[in-house]
Amino acid sequence: MELRQLQYFIAVVEEGSFTRAAARLHVAQPGVSAQIRLLEKELGQPLLDRSGRRVTTTEVGGATLTYARAALAAVAGMRQTVDEFTGLVRGHVTLGIVSGATTESYDLADVLADFHDDHPQVEISLTEDTSARMCDALRRGTLDLAVLGVASATPPPGIDCQFVIDTPLVAALSTRHPLVTPEAPPELALAALADQPLISLPRGTGSRSTLERGCEQAGFTPRIAFEAAEPLLLARLAARGLGVAILPEPSGDTAAALGVCAVPLTAPRLRGRIALAWPTDGPATPAAKALLTRLRQALPPVTPTEP
Repeated sequence: MELRQLQYFIAVVEEGSFTRAAARLHVAQPGVSAQIRLLEKELGQPLLDRSGRRVTTTEVGGATLTYARAALAAVAGMRQTVDEFTGLVRGHVTLGIVSGATTESYDLADVLADFHDDHPQVEISLTEDTSARMCDALRRGTLDLAVLGVASATPPPGIDCQFVIDTPLVAALSTRHPLVTPEAPPELALAALADQPLISLPRGTGSRSTLERGCEQAGFTPRIAFEAAEPLLLARLAARGLGVAILPEPSGDTAAALGVCAVPLTAPRLRGRIALAWPTDGPATPAAKALLTRLRQALPPVTPTEP
């Protein structure tokens, strides 16, 4: 009995087809059929029912499927253990990134490129999504690591994190906006925006959750006129007079270049936070652990403050 025979058997069962299993395994379909016939001959019983449009297990095949999977899992575990002892890292890591997470403070592309140079046998998949969905994916185990927005100064349930950005959220207004006058106070109470069209990051992002929670404290429901995933686009929309953008505080030069006036918010003060996040029980594989270590070294931690 060979491991590849068990691999082929499992693939056919999961795909319900010899053809699809062969395509998934990148081998010729006759080779898959021949190996499974050899396995059936050795065991003395048919494992697959080939009579229907979809290939299914026989009663014997269904009973042995668990053992076939366990055998392959045991071999994978042995390889992983050896890799850990020898320092060899390989495998696959999924990393989620919220829009706008890369800033001048750090460059994820450089970090990932350097990691790949050191660990060429690790495949990294990048996905962009909302912070809320990535938190769910981390808890489910379908995502290994994420750089996401966090509304609170404490990690979400089931998540550990290292905060890497903690900055005030401000109101970005066109320099021609009625609220921008020489007599205007240096700060703007959030309640003053109750009747204003607001421009915000999409629902499910950390900054959007912070905004909605702040508006609730201020006694109103925000009127979101435009949504965009990139903070600079929010500022550009505000500069054209389409509303008041709520975004992380830009530098004075950046605000001037975009044609907006960035006004601090108060009552309550809002903060935008980005964190490197992972499941509370830690990454599941050596590859994910190695990438987490590299990211934690590359992304300087900050201590979040409550508004």
